Amino acid sequence: MPLYEHVFIARQDLSNAQAEGLIEHFGAILADNGGKVVEHEYWGVKTMAFKINKNRKGHYAFLRTDAPAPAVQEMERLMRLHEDVMRVLTVKVEAHEEGPSAQMQKREERGERGERRERR
Repeated sequence: MPLYEHVFIARQDLSNAQAEGLIEHFGAILADNGGKVVEHEYWGVKTMAFKINKNRKGHYAFLRTDAPAPAVQEMERLMRLHEDVMRVLTVKVEAHEEGPSAQMQKREERGERGERRERR
């Protein structure tokens, strides 16, 4: 089955437990349609670069899934209809990376960024 990574932003006025409950809810939707959540991460409340629906902050969540395309489409459809979810991003990947995502790693663990190029 295809592999996907999803990030969604939920409203800031939810509690942490409610935001993590959304992860479980959408994971259950995938399971009902023949997919599964391989791994999930709750990134916490973060400040956004711009306002979305008059909100400056949001609960960020990350899902790694192994699901058929119709299951992912159904989950995305229900995410977009859910009143607590503000934004959704889904990316199809060749393989899931091992370990935590870059958001969850400490700055020292991420590795060097490389040298900057000279500007002309």
